[in-house]
Amino acid sequence: MKIVVQKFGGTSVATPQLREMVADRIEEAREEDYGVVVVVSAMGRTGDPYATDTLKNLALKVCPDSTLRELDLIMSCGEIISSVVMANTLQARGIPARAMTGFQAGMLTDEEFSQAEVSSCKPDKILEALQGGEVVIAAGFQGISENKEITTLGRGGSDTSAVILGAALNAEKVEIFTDVSGVMTADPKLLEEARIIDHLTYSEVCHMAYEGAKVIHPPAVEIAMQHNVSLVIKNPAESGRGTLINNEYSEQKGFHKRKRIITGIAHADDLVQLKVKLPPDGSISELDLFQQLADAKISIDMITVFPEVKVFSILQPLLAKGEKLLKEMKVDYEVIKGCAKVSVIGVAMRNIPGVMAQVVKALNQQEIKILQTGDSNISISLLMEEKDLKRAIKALHDHFELGKVQEIPAETF
Repeated sequence: MKIVVQKFGGTSVATPQLREMVADRIEEAREEDYGVVVVVSAMGRTGDPYATDTLKNLALKVCPDSTLRELDLIMSCGEIISSVVMANTLQARGIPARAMTGFQAGMLTDEEFSQAEVSSCKPDKILEALQGGEVVIAAGFQGISENKEITTLGRGGSDTSAVILGAALNAEKVEIFTDVSGVMTADPKLLEEARIIDHLTYSEVCHMAYEGAKVIHPPAVEIAMQHNVSLVIKNPAESGRGTLINNEYSEQKGFHKRKRIITGIAHADDLVQLKVKLPPDGSISELDLFQQLADAKISIDMITVFPEVKVFSILQPLLAKGEKLLKEMKVDYEVIKGCAKVSVIGVAMRNIPGVMAQVVKALNQQEIKILQTGDSNISISLLMEEKDLKRAIKALHDHFELGKVQEIPAETF
């Protein structure tokens, strides 16, 4: 039996009309002879009766010091409610369906409440239901520990649930249905010309997510990469193919070598650049600086280390804490507020000379000042003034011709 795992977020199952749309997508998969496993999030968002944060706040209003164990228990109810309602939606159509908790779906975790990790997945009951012709609706975001404690998986947990089930069931693909039509070449809120990317590698989508693109939760992609599970990002309201995420292009998979070096652009704003000058007498080392920043829970990015000056960026909301620490250390520092980071990402840039030159050329032509750069083997990040962010994205998008469609064969989806 070929199996597809479909994951639907909270907004996709929030109303009866939307749940009927979800049922349509499930029926389409059944018509293609798939055994269908559906992973659902809690219905709606904060303020909706059964949303995760609504349930969490219900407990916190009674006791602000509620333990994480109790919070996990009440938050897990949202996905269970969602799974039952969705299963009943299918049953009302005459489609056999069975709702399951994370525990019943075989998700075994450690006991780190609120951010548990799945230690193993034994989907025996799911396979039993599929063999009986049922659609399985599994509660995402949750599992159970060896001590029979209900746990939740933290941010993006339902994506993670779907991918882990896909791997355990040897599914042909995992479809992540969300409120976007696929992963875009840039943020469409900042660039109207942004388009859907037909195909991304695991590495590219992870880089895009870590660099600020709101796509899929990176740990879920990392699990998919480890188990070679193909992912598809798509919108339940549209018939488009969405974005396929899997291994790199190869002739065996029907892909052709890319002509485009850059695949997409991600960004992050509300940043501050700090330039810290350490005492020449060595009384404070770079290790002292970075260790104290870590101990203060201040995450740093865009790190450049010179013998006497260390340059990095932090989020604007952390500036007060960061400055307090630097003053206590009695080091000289300079602050540049109102910064943003733009990252160009593409697996095809590996070992290709001149990519940085092209990036700099595109920004120089628009007289955009580059404050700092950083890179990996498939990305180049640039720190700049936030006022230049929108122009920078457009300049890079135009320069690398990301608006031109470069499709992949339909049979690969």
